[in-house]
Amino acid sequence: MTHARQHPIQVVAHRGASEEAPEHTLAAYKKAIEDGADALECDVRLTADGHLVCVHDRRVNRTSNGRGAVSALELADLAALDFGAWKNRDESPDWEYGPGDREDTSVLTLERLLELVADAGRRVELAIETKHPTRWAGQVEERLLHLLKRFGLDAPESAAESPVRVMSFSARSLHRVRAASPTLPTVYLLQFVSPRLRDGRLPAGVRIAGPSMRIVRSHPGYIDRLKRSGHQVHVWTVNEPEDVGLCVELGIDAIITNRPRAVLGQLGR
Repeated sequence: MTHARQHPIQVVAHRGASEEAPEHTLAAYKKAIEDGADALECDVRLTADGHLVCVHDRRVNRTSNGRGAVSALELADLAALDFGAWKNRDESPDWEYGPGDREDTSVLTLERLLELVADAGRRVELAIETKHPTRWAGQVEERLLHLLKRFGLDAPESAAESPVRVMSFSARSLHRVRAASPTLPTVYLLQFVSPRLRDGRLPAGVRIAGPSMRIVRSHPGYIDRLKRSGHQVHVWTVNEPEDVGLCVELGIDAIITNRPRAVLGQLGR
């Protein structure tokens, strides 16, 4: 089923331009902005001393030269680690790593990412994913909304005008966000489609579905049901040209990709 497009597909840089630079680093987000991405995606976790940092995994082992759970480490502990050296130069020939890139490859706080977006010189949206379960539970959303308030982003006039949206696989997380800030758009991420949601419904108050590319490939009819229910559809993680083509055919609203420059090129932008 195809849908007439009224607006261009939004291209969202997944953890920054993460194919070309280390994920969730300032370098990756700078590259994504430079490449023309419409929006940036990040995962947030709360440190032991209450700072929101952009790290996907529960532990820092994969993406840094350190070890341990983010929730058990303080910001100062994380700041001492290198989040860039692991990136394979053979896989990413454009990635140049040197001692002068310290800020670009240090742990990235959400506050610093918000500053980067504010200074971008054009509208760059931000899709923030809360990671659950976590020992800090609802404190994650509380700290997130407090930080967004400092930047004047917690209470947009309407969801359509908001440059920020909150995403999660946890319906409870999204409920907390909506209860505190009803106009902030929320995205319900889907690894699989549960029987109770197969008709295109989403959790109460959520207007954007975030299915995986695997769901889109396997169940294109489900995308049609979401659309018929009036929902937007933001798909992750879309890297292959044929998957981009399928998203275009199905009328997807946002493509979340590790390759924003390549996807923009394929879309003729």
